[in-house]
Amino acid sequence: MAEVSLSVEDSVMPFQSRDIKSLEKTDKFILPVDRETVNTSIETNAEDLLSRMERSVNTITRARPHLSSDKSTDGEISNYKTLLEISALVNSSLVTDDILQVVMKRAIEMMKAERGFLMLLDDNSQLQFRTVYNLCKEELMQEDFKFSGSVANKVAFTGESVYTSDAQNDERYSKQKSIAELNLRSIMCVPLKIQDKTIGVIYLDNSSEARLFLESDLYLFELFATQAAIAINNSRLYERILRLKRFNEDVVSNTPVGLVVLNNELKIAVMNSAAERIFHRTHVPNTTLDALLAGNTHDRWQQSCQSVLASGVAESISRCYIAVGEEERVLSVKLSPMEEVDQNGRGVIIVIEDITEKTILENYVTISEKLIAKGEMAASIGHELNNFLAIISNNAELMQVRLKKGEHEKLDKSASAILDNIAKIKRFTDNLMDLSKLDQELVTYNINRLIDDLLFSIKTQQRFKSVGFVVRMSPEIPDCEIDVGQIQQVFLNLLYNAADALENRLEKAEILITTRAEEGKVVALVRDSGCGVPPENQAKIFEPHFSTKTHGHGLGLSNCKRIIENHSGTISVESKVGEYTEFKIILPQKR
Repeated sequence: MAEVSLSVEDSVMPFQSRDIKSLEKTDKFILPVDRETVNTSIETNAEDLLSRMERSVNTITRARPHLSSDKSTDGEISNYKTLLEISALVNSSLVTDDILQVVMKRAIEMMKAERGFLMLLDDNSQLQFRTVYNLCKEELMQEDFKFSGSVANKVAFTGESVYTSDAQNDERYSKQKSIAELNLRSIMCVPLKIQDKTIGVIYLDNSSEARLFLESDLYLFELFATQAAIAINNSRLYERILRLKRFNEDVVSNTPVGLVVLNNELKIAVMNSAAERIFHRTHVPNTTLDALLAGNTHDRWQQSCQSVLASGVAESISRCYIAVGEEERVLSVKLSPMEEVDQNGRGVIIVIEDITEKTILENYVTISEKLIAKGEMAASIGHELNNFLAIISNNAELMQVRLKKGEHEKLDKSASAILDNIAKIKRFTDNLMDLSKLDQELVTYNINRLIDDLLFSIKTQQRFKSVGFVVRMSPEIPDCEIDVGQIQQVFLNLLYNAADALENRLEKAEILITTRAEEGKVVALVRDSGCGVPPENQAKIFEPHFSTKTHGHGLGLSNCKRIIENHSGTISVESKVGEYTEFKIILPQKR
């Protein structure tokens, strides 16, 4: 090799680290130069210089196989495969810890780094270690967690990558204590970003002169970090959604209110444990409402569900009575539209509250109030009657005395007093009979609810034990302006009469109750399968004191007629001997 004479600047300048900034921008690398050699004689021969250069290049090539011209293709393929693996992570694992481990391992392998740290920002924007890797150690000690915190924090704060191939001589970092203590040579730190928001950093460093980072490595590492950030963010979003799902499931499962979700085919998609307890049924997916309800209640719920699906407007059933085994339950139900129940789209969510105990308590309170009122009324009636009877009794005794004395001319006066007070008693009792007309408390009320409440109260009575009730009430009937207590008394009398008519019926002892809307009015029918009423008695059935019962006083139906007429309504009867008796009540919405 020919000798070449080089000046000091020619031999030293290309390898001086003070040119590092221009080198980083042109993808050059700094050859490790022995400082003692730089200070040797100016007459260094070219052969020795080229020999040192060759040794340095060979050292770097061994550490960076892809720099070798015959192996560059293999290195590029390996890098692309690594990027492809990270991309595949986005659509594979959703476990954050697993993804962090793979990301860190692949970063170390791809960049030929000795150490690596993956840190994520917490809620206070502080970096927290999530994965640490040291190529030279299997077990990490406390000192292995030391790194250039200023570099990592700068990247996290600015969102811009940091790269140096000679940290010891880089004026930006050479004065930093951690660089000197850890003898760091090359550092590369890139942000993990999602839509321009930094969520963490990946930090790599080397202390060996042979393992240098290049600017081309930085570009590849940034591509790697972009894919890694997507994978990490997806896994964190998934875990957040999973926690929210579990939270919602716990709320739904532990709420005391029953929840039933139906799809647009009205099949049960979800049913919580409270609903299972209410209906005494275990949820079986894709079953229909038939599994929970029967008869009129099922029809009523199904109509409401279809209405909610069609209109998108929520509906409520303030009181719904269902039979669960041998028990009767009272439910408060609200039906609301729900988007995207399943792949078929919209559905209905039904919120169910068991108000059985509350209803029973309300009934007890009402009964108690009525008993108190009746007691007070009875005392008042007794007091008034006693006044009349005292006068009658006194005059009767006086007549007896005058008869013994033979004072017959004075008997007329006592007899007149007796007759006068008897007339007063009659007027008083007539006024009691008219009390319903004089003392009404009108409210807007739903007849269906009134009937439901009444049936719930009387079904347990002994006279109804062998009677089957069939209830067909239209949910579309309007509310009426009624005195709830009086109208309830009408239906109670009709049901008592029906039960008496079925008393000796051995089979098909049944009471059918039907409601419907007709020309803006409410029509209610009470029909029994009893012995029927002969035609000659049907015309007299509403007259006072008319009764075919041995123990009856004949005032029940006459009072019913009086109450219905006071509400501007009508009541009629239709009967066929040996088959049925049906009472028909028509009430206007307003009096």
